[in-house]
Parts: sequence; structure tokens; C-alpha cells
Amino acid sequence: MMTKIYIYILVAALVSTFIRVLPVTVFRKPIKNRFIRSFLYYVPYVTLAVMTFPAIVNATQSKISGILALVTGTIAAWFNMSLFKVACICCAVVLISEFALV
Repeated sequence: MMTKIYIYILVAALVSTFIRVLPVTVFRKPIKNRFIRSFLYYVPYVTLAVMTFPAIVNATQSKISGILALVTGTIAAWFNMSLFKVACICCAVVLISEFALV
């Protein structure tokens, strides 16, 4: 049983090391392809969005209030409101919609 755990840890360490070492060994010259550069530019934003959006929807008691807050926050951010204002608006939307749905 314990040997399986050590094998899992070893495989995870090898995969993690491989993922970090591969780009350094393969891409020695600067990347000049416009498509690949734009793809790599957006990878952190997409990763953050993939982790954040489900958490926003599932953080409330009902998914509807989470979706309403997400839509409202997106609209508020689109109109260049500060992060504090967007957060306050989203909290108010969740509070009002949770009371309305009960």
C-alpha cells in the first residue's frame, strides 16, 4: 500500500519536472510566430477564468444568484468600475437574490 503512494509521488514529481523542463529545452530561441505568442499570452487569463467562474457560481446557496452576480459583475467591470465597486455590487446582488429566492 505504501509503495503505491511512493510511486504516485514519483510519477507526479516526474510529470511536474517534465512540464517545467520541456519548454526550456525545446524553445531556445524567441518565439516569433504571432499565433503562438498570442496563445501563450492568454493562457494565464484562461486558467484563472477556468478556476474562478465555477467558484463564483457555486459559492452561493443557489446557482441562480451566483450566475446573476457573475453577469452583474461582468457588466460593472465592462463599464470600468473599480474592483471594490464591482465586489460590492456583486455582494448586493447575491444578498438580494438570496432573499428573493427564499
